[in-house]
Parts: sequence; structure tokens; C-alpha cells
Amino acid sequence: MKYLSFNKQKVYDPKTKGLIFADVTDMETAANHTARFMMRNVVLVFLVFVSANLFAQSFAPVNKNATPEAKNLLKYLYSISGKSILSGEHGGGNRFLDSTKAITGKYPALWGSDFIWSGPDGGGQKVVNEAIANYKKGYIIALMWHQGRPMDNPPYGFRESVQAKMTDEEWAQLITPNTELNKRWLAQVDTIAYYLKELQDAHVPVLWRPYHEMNGVWFWWGNRPGKNGVQKLWTMMYDRFVNYHHLNNLLWVWGANGPRDIPLDEAYSYKGFYPGAKYVDVLGTDIYHSDYEQKDYNELLTLANGKVMALTEVGELPKPEILAAQPRWAWFMVWTDFIWKYNTRGQVNAIYSRPETISLGDQKWY
Repeated sequence: MKYLSFNKQKVYDPKTKGLIFADVTDMETAANHTARFMMRNVVLVFLVFVSANLFAQSFAPVNKNATPEAKNLLKYLYSISGKSILSGEHGGGNRFLDSTKAITGKYPALWGSDFIWSGPDGGGQKVVNEAIANYKKGYIIALMWHQGRPMDNPPYGFRESVQAKMTDEEWAQLITPNTELNKRWLAQVDTIAYYLKELQDAHVPVLWRPYHEMNGVWFWWGNRPGKNGVQKLWTMMYDRFVNYHHLNNLLWVWGANGPRDIPLDEAYSYKGFYPGAKYVDVLGTDIYHSDYEQKDYNELLTLANGKVMALTEVGELPKPEILAAQPRWAWFMVWTDFIWKYNTRGQVNAIYSRPETISLGDQKWY
């Protein structure tokens, strides 16, 4: 037999603003319902707050002190990711921008250049001047550096230094503080920091892409996976630029090479060369020989884990159907004269005429 408790007590009634007799058991049940309802609301508000916070963090540069211009640029890249793609052209001052205009009637949205010759008497100032001038025209600025070996002296020969080898012993010295090679590397890095600081003072944000194609076998920093390989070199530069030189105008672009098994020209799987999410804003890949493999795209997509992705260099432009199958690329950048040397006018126009392709002046991100 079930006994029901009718525990009548005087309680305050907000409707009559007086005391009434009420069944406390019923009131406790109602109170429990109310408490559960309130708890659900608290949990919902908390989840909304956490989601909003994570969403905001996804747009934030890895450098917590990033300039407003760098923050705005990264936010813009996230906003177009999966929907549109920026067109880009690298090198040659502005002459390849003009080549693109002659073919398509449009200028690309992104301009790229290289500090390769920027020794003490090199062309670094010219790169800076061109970058500032093109930024004022509305171009997004992407810079890289074919760095010479630290043991060599400028001017650095491409094959004699940039593509020369380093022994394991030399590499160990390079990543060890206060060794001779480490000090020479710091001197190189500090030279480039000087030029990047000029761009920061001019309020120019930079898509900064050092040690590119590091999963390939052709540069002195290449084919050294693992935490004491190029990952270490990347974090050393990040620390020097961000924490020592306070370069806050950089978005850090990790640009590997599309994996391939061409003898003596191999490029390996991305993962072992990635320094980690806390040091990278954008993950990219350089594609030559039309190696737009879906499996490689999927691997990079997994590694990016929601970060912006880009075709940081291309030789042959991707076909429209490739871009449809690989929609997360935020930009492509054609390498120098490859725009007309390895692409037909029809191929170039096929990409530039897509409604998803953004050219100079199509959108403002600043």
C-alpha cells in the first residue's frame, strides 16, 4: 500500500500577496522542475559562451599581440574559406601582375615576393618598398625567404647555398644556442627582421612563409622531420621574430610541398614536418606537376583542423573541377612566369572567370 504525504503548510502566495495553505510536496516538485529548468538554461548559456569564445579564437592569430591589420586579414581569410579563393602572383616586381592583367583583364588580389638576395647589401629594401607600394594599391602581401646556409656568406648562390646540404653535425650546431652556426643564423634572421619591422611600421600585414617545401629534399632545411628537425628551426624563428623583435604584423604560413615520389625530387607526408597549431596561422602546400591529389588535400585538411588552407605556390593552375572538389583553399599564388609558361590563356581565364575567384578590387578586407 502506498502512503501519500499531504504536508500542508502556510506559504506565501505571490498572487494574493498573503499566506495560504499549500501542499509542500507539490511545491517541492514544482521547485525541482524550476531548478532543472534553470540549470538547463545555465548550461545552455555556458555552451553558447564557450562556442562563441572558440569561434572568436579560431579567427585569432597565434601571436596574441598581432596588429589590428594582421587580425583583420586573418579574419577575412576565414570568412572566405570554403566559399571563395584569392588569386595571387609571385615575383618579378610587378611584371607578372601585368602579365596576368594582359591575359585576363584583371589583376590578382595577392602579391608575393622573396628576401632571397637580402644580405647586408642585397635587395631587401627593394622588396619592402614594393610591398608598401602594392599594399597601398590594395594587394595582400605574401613574403618568403630562400635563406642561404648559415655557414655561407652573401650573396647566397641558389644552388651553391640555398640548395646545398648540411651534415647532421652542422644541423645540431645550428639548433644549439650560442654555437658559431647558431650565431650566424641569428645574424641572418635579424637582417630580415629589420625589413619586416619597416613593414610593421607602415601598418602592412604580411603572410610570412619561411622554410617552405620543407618536406622535400632540395633545400638545406628540407627532409628533416621531427622535433629537432625543421620544426625546431621554425619555432626558433618564431621566437626570435615574435618575442625578441616584436614583429606582430606577421601571419605565419606553413607551406609544405605536395607529396610526390619522383626519384631525387621526393616530397614526403606533411605530418612529421608540422611545428604545431600554436605556431601556425595558415597551412599551405606548393603544387607543381599538377599534383592536386585529393588524398593529399584530405591529409592537409585533417592536419589544419579548421585553420585556413592555401595553395601557397602553383605552377600549373588547378582546373575548376579540382577547386570544386577542394573548396578550402583560401588563395592560390602562381610562381613567376609560370602564369604564361606552363598555362594556356584558356586555363588562366578559366580560373579568373570563376565567380568564386577574387581579383584585385573585388573585395575589401581592411
